[in-house]
Amino acid sequence: MKTSNTILIFFTLSLLFSSSFGAVQDFCVADLSGPQGPAGYSCKNANKVTVDDFVYHGLAAKGNTTNIIKAAVTTAFDSQFPGVNGLGISLARADLAPGGVIPFHTHPGGTEILILLEGTLCAGFVSSSANQVFFKTLNKGDVMVFPQGLLHFQLNSGKGEALFFVGFNSPNPGLQLLDFALFKNNLPTELVAAATFLDVAQIKKLKGVLGGTG
Repeated sequence: MKTSNTILIFFTLSLLFSSSFGAVQDFCVADLSGPQGPAGYSCKNANKVTVDDFVYHGLAAKGNTTNIIKAAVTTAFDSQFPGVNGLGISLARADLAPGGVIPFHTHPGGTEILILLEGTLCAGFVSSSANQVFFKTLNKGDVMVFPQGLLHFQLNSGKGEALFFVGFNSPNPGLQLLDFALFKNNLPTELVAAATFLDVAQIKKLKGVLGGTG
């Protein structure tokens, strides 16, 4: 009986403590004039918040796909869309010309869910357990999820343009492109070769294409 009472008292005090000191607010619109920390941006003065902080028009326009990957990604993260700061959500739009690709990349800060609106995609990810590959050809209306932190890609495998939108469970999921991480840096080519088992000539070629040095 004494043990039960002790647990009950502890539980009650825990509820009172969390109720008394828990910060409750409707939103935390990003103050883009300040620095961004691990938890996002600090909150904009509530008296300066307007409806425009909760509306974003940037995903309406098609991105420019005249580049090496024939693709464009337009983000609606907290740095572009202040209203999502602190809410655990964000969006992005991807336009892919025929043959366009979003190369292998990771989002260390969030899981991604994709819905294909136009075209045909080959999309997939690699698990961290035994490097198991999960990939599928997606058609208009299909949805696919990419777990947080795993390497994944999207390739326009159709004859026309492809358009998809993605959602994240983070206001800023982060991004690291594998090709850029390997070949758009100033590491000596010999070190990259030793760490990747790739041919030195091929590494130098890729560094030249992607802007790396060393």
